[in-house]
Amino acid sequence: MDNHDEPAVETAGLVKLFGETRALDGLDLTVPRGIVYGVLGPNGAGKTTAVRVLATLLRPDGGEALVFGKDVRRQADEVRGRVSLTGQFASVDEDLTGMENLILIGRLLGHRRHAARDRAAELLEAFGLTPAADRQVKTYSGGMRRRLDIAASILSTPDLLFLDEPTTGLDPRSRNQVWDIVRAIVAQGTTVLLTTQYLDEADQLASRIAVIDNGKVIAEGTKGALKASVGVGAVHLRLRDAEQRAEAAEILRSALDAQVILDHDPVAITARIADGGGDGGTERGAAEQASRALAELGRSEIVVDTFSLGQPSLDEVFLALTDRPATEGSAA
Repeated sequence: MDNHDEPAVETAGLVKLFGETRALDGLDLTVPRGIVYGVLGPNGAGKTTAVRVLATLLRPDGGEALVFGKDVRRQADEVRGRVSLTGQFASVDEDLTGMENLILIGRLLGHRRHAARDRAAELLEAFGLTPAADRQVKTYSGGMRRRLDIAASILSTPDLLFLDEPTTGLDPRSRNQVWDIVRAIVAQGTTVLLTTQYLDEADQLASRIAVIDNGKVIAEGTKGALKASVGVGAVHLRLRDAEQRAEAAEILRSALDAQVILDHDPVAITARIADGGGDGGTERGAAEQASRALAELGRSEIVVDTFSLGQPSLDEVFLALTDRPATEGSAA
């Protein structure tokens, strides 16, 4: 009997070795049911390895991993009956049509021919692929292939869907379409474990996030809690003159007593305010500090073209936790 209070996923001290490399080095995760749970990290952090272990595609070398209370080593068949996986690359056959792909997978899953066709037609309609149903997949765009791949993953509705970097390489419109599909899947009761290096993707979709690096969790919580952990505010500036950026950064460090980040844009600066200070709560105190910093910049005749004060982003959380920015090529 299923215990509905049990997490969808629970790992303790999970280890996976590839020769001398510890791809997972004591990974501890608890994924509640019925949400999108984001696993965030750079390339090589261990995200895909964790998914492959949890989906029973790799055998762990140490620790414990449970999916709906079932051990991934001793009860692999029971785990496979409740999960589905969409990896980083489309697994559909490019020489078949979209309809043929879904019917084939439906038949492999045990559906009768008519039931497989009906379910395929239902999913093609839901994912906006009906007009392309009878075209070979080789003619699909990247976004269409990704939608078809996800449709194939939920032909039989899984209790847990692993999405391993599902929007890698997609254009913004296709990414938004995939995000909408993920939200709809969760609304129907499926738990989604989403791995990504796109910080805005985690911000958009995930209710809780684990940040992993070097095969272990280095932070975990809600988006709000993770952002609050690195400060109450983030000041974003764009200067008129790029040659004044170094001087402006020193003034901000002194005025805000904060870490200053020099963005790729040569006129942009970000400073993270650690606490609000002042007599009025954290938000008011952060605003007061930012106002004093702007006044200091003005006295030094440094012209600020644009200024904003907001909550720290996941990008700033990542930088604070790992001492490096998100990977180049991410959406951050």
